[in-house]
Amino acid sequence: MLGNGNNPHLAVNTQVSKRFGASGPFLFLALLFVVAVFLSWYFTWFGRGLSDADISTYLTDERHPRRVQHALLQVQQQIERGDPGAKRWYSQILSLAGSSETEFRLTVAWLMGFDNQSEEFHQALLKLLADSEPVVRRNAALALVRFRDASGRSELHSILGLYSVRAKTPGIVASTLRAGSDVSRGALLARLQQAESTTEIRSPLPGRITDVLVNPSASLAAGDTIVTIQSDEASIWEALRGLSLVGQNEDLPMVEQFTQGVGFSERITKQATLTAESIRGRQSNSQGPGGSGGASGSEMP
Repeated sequence: MLGNGNNPHLAVNTQVSKRFGASGPFLFLALLFVVAVFLSWYFTWFGRGLSDADISTYLTDERHPRRVQHALLQVQQQIERGDPGAKRWYSQILSLAGSSETEFRLTVAWLMGFDNQSEEFHQALLKLLADSEPVVRRNAALALVRFRDASGRSELHSILGLYSVRAKTPGIVASTLRAGSDVSRGALLARLQQAESTTEIRSPLPGRITDVLVNPSASLAAGDTIVTIQSDEASIWEALRGLSLVGQNEDLPMVEQFTQGVGFSERITKQATLTAESIRGRQSNSQGPGGSGGASGSEMP
């Protein structure tokens, strides 16, 4: 039996249809947003595998740094697996070592250490020891350890010491972070006021501010130290591991300051102890009859 115009079910269905019709465009836009977010995540996710053609394309796409870094990670994984096909991209990697983009140089400096049989990589790393950015120099020094090359020892020392952040231009101190603040690379450390502009001083390294050496409203000249930074623990640990293989007796005082366990994690203390033992053992062996100076501490992967 057919219902009449007063059928309550028909009225409800009509209302639902009207509501859906009114909200339909909003639901469609919400769906588009979800899809766009997913696609953005998927195409920038470094865990996504790339084809050889994608890697070649991404390595030259310097307008999109994440694509370049994604491709470099894929090449690194191939090198680690011992895939000889990775060599097809070595020329592009060497080209990126001379890029004006810091992110590219620091990434390839680390990557090149994974093939310590490549003389081209070895020579490129030696050049990167003179890079203008400390993060690039440090990655190059750590990568050179894999070549059993101690040319970057001074950079390993700098990781264990304090880094001075200096003013590049004259100015009046407008503000600074406080001592004890943890900072990431690129974090704003201070502002300097000039006559008609303000200069931002950003951290070239991750770590912790140990001292602020200027007062508010102080007048600075170019080259004056603003703050000092202690490297983050991950960098300190890597430097200690590196020195376990290339360190010398004169490095022991710097290494042993980390064995006391004051202000550092147990992981750092343990690695510092192993590094000191390795340096002593290697020096002792090299001085003995027929000693070759093999490392007794932890090995670089």
